[in-house]
Amino acid sequence: MARRKLVYEGKAKILYEGPEPGTLVQYFKDDATAFNAEKRDVIDGKGVLNNRLSEFFMTGLGNIGVPTHFIRRINMREQLIRAVEIIPLEVVVRNVAAGSISKRLGIDEGTALPRPIVEFYFKDDALGDPLVSEEHAIAFGWASQQDLDDMISLALRVNDFMSGLMMGVGIKLVDFKIEIGRIWDGDYMRLIVADEISPDSCRLWDMETGQKFDKDVFRRDLGNLADAYTEVARRLGVMPTNAAPVTKPTLIN
Repeated sequence: MARRKLVYEGKAKILYEGPEPGTLVQYFKDDATAFNAEKRDVIDGKGVLNNRLSEFFMTGLGNIGVPTHFIRRINMREQLIRAVEIIPLEVVVRNVAAGSISKRLGIDEGTALPRPIVEFYFKDDALGDPLVSEEHAIAFGWASQQDLDDMISLALRVNDFMSGLMMGVGIKLVDFKIEIGRIWDGDYMRLIVADEISPDSCRLWDMETGQKFDKDVFRRDLGNLADAYTEVARRLGVMPTNAAPVTKPTLIN
C-alpha cells in the first residue's frame, strides 16, 4: 500500500491526504500537552478515546443539523473528514468560570456565568493563543463580521447540544473550544465545525462531586487522564459499562 502523504502534524493529531479530493484522514495521537506544550506526556489509549468521542459528538451535531467536517470513522484512531480552510480563531464558549477567565477577571472558579460567553483566541502557539476581539478579527482579515456572527451562532448551537447531552449523564459542561472552517459549494461559502470535540477541548465536571473528567486532570496532576476520559465514554454509552481503559492496539495475525 502506498505511503500516505502527511499534510499537517499538530500536538494531538496528524492529518493525512484523504482517499478522494477534498478529504483528509485525521489520526488521533496519544500525546498529551498543556501550557502550550511546556508539559507533555504520552497517555496510552488517549487517541482511541478521543477518536470515538469526537465521532460521537460530531455525529450527534450532524443529526440536529449542525454542519461538521466529519464523514466517518475509519478505525480506532482515524476518521475521514472534509478538508476545510480553518479560520485562525479558536472559539471558546464558557458556561462556568474556570481557567483563564478566572485568572483574568478574578472570578472564583466554579462560579456560574450569567449567560454563555463566547470568546475568540488567535491561533498562534508562539504567542500563547491570545484573546482577541471581533475588531481584531475584522481588522486583520481573519474573519468578516458575517463570519463572526455565524461562528457565534454555531458555537451556541454546539453549546446547547453538548450541555444537554452531558447533563443527561451527570456531567457539567463548564466550557469548550471549537475550531471552524470554510468550505465551498461552487461559489457559495459556508462555515462548519472542524478539528475535534473531545475531553481534550472541553472542561467536564461531575455534577455531584465536581470531579474533573478533562485535560485539567493532566494539567493539574489530578489522576490518570485515560481513566477520566474512559469515564466520560462509559457514561455516554460509547464504551461498554465494564470496559477497562483503552490501551494501545495490539496487532495479531
